[in-house]
Amino acid sequence: MKIVDFRVTCVAIPLNAKLRHNRGVHPGRFQRTIIELITDDGIIGIGEVGGGDQRRAMEKFRPHLIGLDPFHLNTIKLRVLRSTYYISNALIYAAIEMACLDIQGKALGRPVHDLLGGAVREAVPFIGYLFWRYDRPGGGDDTCAEDVADHCVELSETLGIKAMKLKAGVMAPEEEARSLELCRKKLGDRFGLRIDPNGVWSVPTATRIGQRLEPLGLQFYEDPSWGLTGNAAVRSAVRIPIATNMYPARFDDLAPGIRLGAVDIILTDLHYWEGPRGVLELAAVCRTFGLGMAMHSGTEFGIELAAMIHTAASIPEMTFEGDAHYHYLEDDIIAGGKMTYTDGMIAVPQGPGLGVAIDQDKLRFYADYFEKMGDYYGSWPRDARRPDWVPMTGAI
Repeated sequence: MKIVDFRVTCVAIPLNAKLRHNRGVHPGRFQRTIIELITDDGIIGIGEVGGGDQRRAMEKFRPHLIGLDPFHLNTIKLRVLRSTYYISNALIYAAIEMACLDIQGKALGRPVHDLLGGAVREAVPFIGYLFWRYDRPGGGDDTCAEDVADHCVELSETLGIKAMKLKAGVMAPEEEARSLELCRKKLGDRFGLRIDPNGVWSVPTATRIGQRLEPLGLQFYEDPSWGLTGNAAVRSAVRIPIATNMYPARFDDLAPGIRLGAVDIILTDLHYWEGPRGVLELAAVCRTFGLGMAMHSGTEFGIELAAMIHTAASIPEMTFEGDAHYHYLEDDIIAGGKMTYTDGMIAVPQGPGLGVAIDQDKLRFYADYFEKMGDYYGSWPRDARRPDWVPMTGAI
């Protein structure tokens, strides 16, 4: 079996709100680049990647990829990810690996989780990911801690989620801390709480807010300050487990992060950690050094969400609820529509390969929508309501 061609399509899907973060705003839509690998046997494997329009970047890998066997992932990784540093792209490699595993599973008639060692759970739990929203359903913006807490209660009631995470670093740190305090009061002691300022707070601020939040019994405090040393400094001063999807977020930084004692828990993004197989390699390191693991979310659509679920289901230690932005999407490009939450969980797909297929009509529809709306990663995802605002790490 050989890869003989591929198709690459950029798509955008509307959201039910505009989502603020400390680097800008998701302007009412998420966008992804969809990859379809085509084999000489007629099997098509699918993957996806974020970060704006990746079509030209993917095209650079055509001579590195065409003619290779999709079962030979070690060779593909060497050709795509390890060959030349100035075109090396872990994000795109992970999408290619997803597609190759999808091909392998379809060829063998087995789900991807079987290729990763087999699922140890039938469904994967997910959090309610909370953002400060503009133009939320029904109108208005989130302006205070009560709005965030009310949204958390809503997601608990509609999706059955048992944990939340606030994308922080947007409002005053004290107001964001108060949001978690209200969630604890409204949802009880067993509800999981997390907060993620994405490294924007200074060490003194992150320490002060972390110490304030200690009585709440957070699951973890994610990237409270910038860099390995920032996380390590906060970890030494705050009695909450420190988590990361930023430092370390690749194998090059893993050993220094462990030596520094930077974190307790690593959020395993499929793209940063070089695909589902890379996450399994990371799991072995985490097991060796006693680090916890959770699944990171990157505004994925159903193709990548399926890959995330297969991967999380295959790792016994992946006991934290996974991140997911999925509940903000108005639609999906997979056949049958969006995956469904049941008691806060999404079932592991059981068909061959990833267990999901592209709805080609929706792919074309949302590709047209992408072309109409444009690539918001083509420029900085600015806050249109604050046109002169720029993010400043450590200024708070």
